[in-house]
Amino acid sequence: MDGPLTTRLKKTVVLVGMMGAGKTAIGNALARALGVPFIDSDEEIEKAANMTVAEIFARDGEPFFRLKEAQVLERLLSGAPCVLSTGGGAYLSEENRQAIARAGVAVWLKADLDLLWQRVRHKNTRPLLRTENPRETLRALLDARTPAYAQAEVVVEGQADYSIDEMTQKVLRALVDHGGIVKGSEP
Repeated sequence: MDGPLTTRLKKTVVLVGMMGAGKTAIGNALARALGVPFIDSDEEIEKAANMTVAEIFARDGEPFFRLKEAQVLERLLSGAPCVLSTGGGAYLSEENRQAIARAGVAVWLKADLDLLWQRVRHKNTRPLLRTENPRETLRALLDARTPAYAQAEVVVEGQADYSIDEMTQKVLRALVDHGGIVKGSEP
């Protein structure tokens, strides 16, 4: 984009994709650009449970977490339009995909395995990667989840050399081009 874009968000933008795809960083920047709140569904789950996602997984298991995730997602989607970042597994659920389609638009922040691994390999906050071979686990998760992510209405592919601002502008342009989500015009 050549200049700033004056925008108005018509429905919630739901960022989906793998851990390390940039949902939080891009989500924050996109929300600022659109002048709307940024909400991270994992943070909302943690607030409600007064526990971290990793603690919920350890104590109650993934099925319980996914149930709570769906409940929180429904609640967040019923609010005013915002930019909503979801956990990497949220979009795998058909019910969650339908809820997102009803109230918002799913944007897949697509990233390849090398980029994802570069971003998550030094973090110990990813319960699904607490395995003997976390890179292989990440690859298997990416392979398994790609068909669900590919159902998103908008797909924006990231590159290792993109800055947060460049990726944010790419997402914003994709939303404007998609139509019906962001009303945009050059000032």
